[in-house]
Amino acid sequence: MGSNPIVASIDLICFISSFKFFAQCFSPLYNFGMPANLDIVFIIGSILVLLAVMVSKISDRFGIPLLLLFIVLGMLAGSEGIGGIYFDDPELTQWIATISLSIILFSGGVDTHWKSIKPVLKEGLVLATLGVGITAGVLGVFVHFILNLGWLESFLIGAIASSTDAAAVFSLLRARGVHLKGKLKPLLELESGSNDPMAIFLTIGLIQWIQNSLKSPADLLLLFALQMGVGLAIGWLMSRLSLLLINRLKLGYEGLYPVLAFALVFLTFGLATLLEGSGYLAVYVLGLMMGKTEFLHKRSLLRFFDGNAWLMQIALFITLGLLVFPSQVLPIFWPGLLISIILIILARPIAVFLSLLPFGYSLREKTFLSWVGLRGAVPIVLATFPLVARIPSAGLIFNLVFFIVITSVVLQGTMIPQMARWLKVNEASPALKRIPLEIIENAGLNGTLREIKINENSPSIGKAIYELNLPLEYLIILIAREGEYLQPNGSTVLKPGDTLISLSENEVFDNAQRMINPQSDADTND
Repeated sequence: MGSNPIVASIDLICFISSFKFFAQCFSPLYNFGMPANLDIVFIIGSILVLLAVMVSKISDRFGIPLLLLFIVLGMLAGSEGIGGIYFDDPELTQWIATISLSIILFSGGVDTHWKSIKPVLKEGLVLATLGVGITAGVLGVFVHFILNLGWLESFLIGAIASSTDAAAVFSLLRARGVHLKGKLKPLLELESGSNDPMAIFLTIGLIQWIQNSLKSPADLLLLFALQMGVGLAIGWLMSRLSLLLINRLKLGYEGLYPVLAFALVFLTFGLATLLEGSGYLAVYVLGLMMGKTEFLHKRSLLRFFDGNAWLMQIALFITLGLLVFPSQVLPIFWPGLLISIILIILARPIAVFLSLLPFGYSLREKTFLSWVGLRGAVPIVLATFPLVARIPSAGLIFNLVFFIVITSVVLQGTMIPQMARWLKVNEASPALKRIPLEIIENAGLNGTLREIKINENSPSIGKAIYELNLPLEYLIILIAREGEYLQPNGSTVLKPGDTLISLSENEVFDNAQRMINPQSDADTND
């Protein structure tokens, strides 16, 4: 699919959009303009992307969050780093952030496993809404007294710093081989994926209040209802339309489906924003609703958007790193450190414990959830909103939020694996199973890829496949044996521990499972 010229064009457009700001950044140093020296823009942009991809190995080896590495890369390339690139354009940063976050949120939504998050839906949404509000309120009170700012500006800082980043958490857990017990992983995934719209709403609402566009808390509540209501409605309606178009159009070229999906994502964002709703919530709901449903070329589209989401993250983090002037951050080191500690040990835990009060989570689970509230790219993006709105103390707000995010990643992020072990919320790593093939939906084949692991007491051990008299509709495609995959035939003799990878419908699969492992629970996976 990557060789398709249409798909390549989409990637190229995203690349140019993400890095067109280099034309402005480099012109003082290299005396070139756009588009006359587009080749220089491409070279510098490509080098930064290549470096970002390569530093990901550092994250894999040492467990350092990619967010931190990408931002540091941007700072090193910036005007006060070795790259010497001068970039000071909050408006352009917001433009890049809007495109990037739309793709990132949609990709996160469509890749979410609905079955895993359904049991934690209520508590996840409470954490993503009420929890964000409590975090913003508690932090805002302390900011008011520490920095002697006005109440609205203080709560604005609390709102900007209130959302968490799932990617930072899970990259650390994967790098250290930590697997969480029970419902912790899906709860973190749902909360972190869905709490950005709430933080964005609070930030926009408080800025409007500071600018006297809103007059009272009642106006803020009305804005909340409008933003969330319209965002949810547009996201759901566009998911229905998107599934209809993707499944019914029957396009002649597979490469056109990513183009269609791109258009639908940005159409969803644009419609929701035009109707004064939350465009970010709309694209997340679009992805979430599409992710729970099978549709044409779903797996190839998932891979496509996953790659583009990584590109957008790299572009966004490097841009944010370029926007930062370290010399302006250093003066707020001590108050920033105090505010960060308050966020980590007070504001976030209060929000978690109060939000999860009705749901019966243990003290250890709530303590771990409190600790893993890492800040990510969204707070830094939101910190550009006051700069664009030109509200008082906008520079202080941006530098403080940037410091809070870095401190959160460094202090909390490095301790997550240890906290999981100390609180005993981790478990043994499950065996990783990868099927070296995929079935394209609607390709004339009925059924789903499933697995059956042959138990030690299975009557099928030592027998050839043809001797088992399995249903004719039960098609064994591969056999996983001792880390290798075998292509079976009727005379293949089965051994203990073999995993049969088959294509079948549910009823046929259940019948075959009962015949292979009678009166036992087979190890099966969709």
